[in-house]
Amino acid sequence: MRADIQPGAHFPDYELTDHARTRRKLSELQGKDPMILLLSRGHYCPKDHQQHLELATFYPKIAVAYTQIVTISTDNILEANEFRAAVGAQWTFLSDSGRKIQKDLDIQEYTDPTHDPMIPHTIILEPGLLIYKIYNGYWFWGRPSIGELWQDLRVVTQKVRPDWDLSTPGLRESWEGDKTLHYPYKQK
Repeated sequence: MRADIQPGAHFPDYELTDHARTRRKLSELQGKDPMILLLSRGHYCPKDHQQHLELATFYPKIAVAYTQIVTISTDNILEANEFRAAVGAQWTFLSDSGRKIQKDLDIQEYTDPTHDPMIPHTIILEPGLLIYKIYNGYWFWGRPSIGELWQDLRVVTQKVRPDWDLSTPGLRESWEGDKTLHYPYKQK
């Protein structure tokens, strides 16, 4: 992976076509929320299937926690749709069949010239596409467990949500006034 793609740096705001054939930017998909970003080999990989099956089971918790999730693979749109359907995913899948991200991030999995995928990574992003943590998933055990994701997202959410602890001095007054310190953090 490129040396500048590390915790504390901003992840590039790529724009790709989603499973519904709509162009989407990562920043648009993330909004103001934390995000789990999966850079995936794609539909043919049993390791990716297993990881996505676990995430599909975990998804109701991800959704109620105001956290976004996006999968990017080198699959074409048809394959991305089939992969999404096969694992029961309810989140956005982006197609990078032109391998823009694979090339830009220098993550070509050179050990598989047949499929020419990218090395799978799971990236935890704070709002603003700020990288919190990167997991290299070339080997399955390098991918985060649901427990690790929960811990990472707890830290990120606590960091970015000023209303994490409702007993924080001034929060009650904010609630009774402008509400800018309470989700969805509307500006005056």
